[in-house]
Amino acid sequence: MSTPTRPAAARGRFPLRDRPGLVWLALAVLVALAHPVVPAAGWLMVHLVLLGAMTHSAMVWSTHFTQALLKTPESLDDRGRQNRRILVLLVGAALVLVGVPTGWWPLTLVGATGVATAVALHGRALWRRLRHALPGRFRITVRYYLAAAACVPVGAGFGAWLAHGLDDEWHGRVLVAHSMTMVLGWLGLTVTGTLVTLWPTMLRTRMDDRAERLARQALPVLVAAVSVTAGGAVAGLRPVAVAGLALYLAGLAWWGRALLAPARTAPPRTVATVSVTAALAWGLVALALLGTRLVRAGGWAEVADDYDTLAAVLAVGFGAQLLSGALAHLIPVVLGGGPSVVRAAAERFDRAWATRLVVVNAGLALCLLPVPGAVRVAVSVLVLVALAAFVPLLLAAVGAAVAARRALLAGLSEGSAPTAAVTASTGANREVPSGQLVVGVAALALAASLGVAADPAAAGLTPASATLAAGLRAGASDVTPTGHTTRVRVEAHDMAYVPARIDVPRGDRLVIDLVNVDDASPHDLTFGDDLRTRRVMPGRTASLDVGVVSGDAEGWCSVVGHRQMGMVLQVHVAGTDSSPAAGTATENASSPPPASADLSRTFGNDFHPVDAVLPPLTSERTHHVTLRVAEVDLEVAPGVRQRRWTYNGSVPGPTLHGRVGDMFVVTLVNASSMGHSVDFHAGETPPDDVMRTVPPGGHLTYTFTARRAGVWMYHCSTMPMSAHIAAGMHGAVVIEPEGLTAVDRSYVLVQSEVHLDGGGSTPAPVDAASAAADTPDLVVFNGIANQYVARPLTARPGERVRFWVLAAGPNRGSAFHVVGAQFDTVWTEGGYLLDHGRGPTGTSGGGSQVLDLGVAQGGFVELDAGAPGHYPFVTHAMADAERGAKGILAVTK
Repeated sequence: MSTPTRPAAARGRFPLRDRPGLVWLALAVLVALAHPVVPAAGWLMVHLVLLGAMTHSAMVWSTHFTQALLKTPESLDDRGRQNRRILVLLVGAALVLVGVPTGWWPLTLVGATGVATAVALHGRALWRRLRHALPGRFRITVRYYLAAAACVPVGAGFGAWLAHGLDDEWHGRVLVAHSMTMVLGWLGLTVTGTLVTLWPTMLRTRMDDRAERLARQALPVLVAAVSVTAGGAVAGLRPVAVAGLALYLAGLAWWGRALLAPARTAPPRTVATVSVTAALAWGLVALALLGTRLVRAGGWAEVADDYDTLAAVLAVGFGAQLLSGALAHLIPVVLGGGPSVVRAAAERFDRAWATRLVVVNAGLALCLLPVPGAVRVAVSVLVLVALAAFVPLLLAAVGAAVAARRALLAGLSEGSAPTAAVTASTGANREVPSGQLVVGVAALALAASLGVAADPAAAGLTPASATLAAGLRAGASDVTPTGHTTRVRVEAHDMAYVPARIDVPRGDRLVIDLVNVDDASPHDLTFGDDLRTRRVMPGRTASLDVGVVSGDAEGWCSVVGHRQMGMVLQVHVAGTDSSPAAGTATENASSPPPASADLSRTFGNDFHPVDAVLPPLTSERTHHVTLRVAEVDLEVAPGVRQRRWTYNGSVPGPTLHGRVGDMFVVTLVNASSMGHSVDFHAGETPPDDVMRTVPPGGHLTYTFTARRAGVWMYHCSTMPMSAHIAAGMHGAVVIEPEGLTAVDRSYVLVQSEVHLDGGGSTPAPVDAASAAADTPDLVVFNGIANQYVARPLTARPGERVRFWVLAAGPNRGSAFHVVGAQFDTVWTEGGYLLDHGRGPTGTSGGGSQVLDLGVAQGGFVELDAGAPGHYPFVTHAMADAERGAKGILAVTK
């Protein structure tokens, strides 16, 4: 038995049914292509597929199948009502997709409400159809749709709660509840209800006689499983959540028996059926991954760590393939026009379909393995190309169908006989094109090879001429290989190698297995440019084949600052008293000369200074902030660039502005290549969790309430802290004291030091040794030397000007001074030294020349702009002013 015949009204084009899903998929492809510059790109790609394309398709196609099964009057839910629901869904999804990455929670809440409302109205329309329908078979499918629709308001509520900002423990709990309610409930129930009838139709074979009964029996089990999983997660009971997943799998196994008989009769051999089969398999893989994580994790925060892997499996393996497979079958059919039209559309979908499916599925599986980063990138690009090909193929299929239908109508109008019915190319019993399978495997092999070629060291491969570091080569020509291999496990943990020394017999081949047991930061092991491991992520392992050893040597971690913190490995050849040979780590331990920073040079005409204006205070009392850690090449002086470590791509990071009593919900997202963290001096909270180092790809939520006024520093607290702060990871939180009077101009100046590695790299990396030794190359306001000399700050005569100043260091304070002016108000570290000329003892008529700040201290000063002119501002530690900590206040009429 197959799906009942569709009403004629459902045939042909239906723009709001057919086009939005395609737009969401196209946007997902664009975000994937531009992901390095798109905030929260991973989250966006997943939700463009699942919330955008999949939710839209689930709503419109469940309406389509309900009408096909129940055959109720169109007036119960005409196209106008459907269009209104779809528009509400589209707007709601768009608001969520903008609100979450920008941290604007009210927008997210409105969007989530819109999504929930649209699906609730959809469920109401389905219920009305069911009540008015005559008794018939497969009403159970509509009940699946009703149960699925009931999950969306709950899941959307969890999503809005999640976006509001939670601590890491609650974040993990609500994340699981949200994702499983939406995936297992909304999408899962919709899919299972649909495939009862659609699956045998796609295979062009008979339905299992037990299908309706099995579906009816499985529904309460699946609904209960969703409730148990989400409820267990919210309650913080991981065993309960695991039991819910197991119950869901049991329900799927019972329901899935109805799919086996049709598949045995007509095995999947088309792009549509194989795609759907692969999607279902990846759905089971996702459940297994989550179940394993729930069992093994040490807490809910750990469950949420690297949740992106699970999300990728759901979005790419399950969502994208299910949608493309279903549409490859449905689009040719709903366009109507007879077998020749269906065949014309289906032929477009069939182009290189086996190659595309091999690339997507085998490529996704390869990306989940611990392969080198360059290989993962190359394969991911190929998978993206294979997925993106569906978009033009869909457009081509629609175009071919329209052309075929016009040709058919033209033939009929001329009186020719209708073309005999033929089996469309989507029919069963076709052989899978083996040649396409070979092409898919070859394409993946080529992509993996290119990845290895791009980074052979990461793959554990080094040229034969580069197998030994200088120290290990010493006397190599005089060494007789013993034929024995010494293999040593070395753990990288807490800025040390364990063991820190290896003893190797002379002539042995040495293989080092580097195991990163650190919970946050990546590490590596290098003996020089020609002998090194790849960057090893937490929990991963890399092997380094050193070759036959002949002399002592020293290895180290090349992550900036780690070597200075003590990550050094000594290799000692037993029976020798040699020390590391010249040219090895010992000789290179001293820093190269600093990079040149000629402050007599000028900025280009296209230079734009960092905006020093204090962001305005808003009426919000809860501030949602996303800090995205990224490595960015920035100008630090005229013509001098450095690889900066940043919050949100700038130095300093964004200035946060609030009042006493305001709450700040900060989401830290680490999109860089090493571990980072954030420490807010404005908050009072145990540092154990919220200030922990977050590994690349990880995130945490840091919530604090500003209980006291101040110009508070925030910064990365990952060791070595001096290097991380010097590299740019710092910013200011301005919490105004009560009763602060308004001023005409309000500027924020964050003073810090810049340490340039003079090794010749462009842009220069941070020099960790120089930061530790307090020998800066530049001292700057807001990250760039002399920028406010080239582009002065401005005021008008008589205006009241307030300077908020923070000394971020990492090592030096500030003596802030405005040449040619005096301060009548000085506020530092929570209190007034002067308030409009009145001192703390009540004396009046006083003034101040310098705001004196120690490292990490902040305050503000006020002055009245005088006669027109240029008033330099500097730190009065003159050597630091000459290093770039100066600017100009231009007072003009």
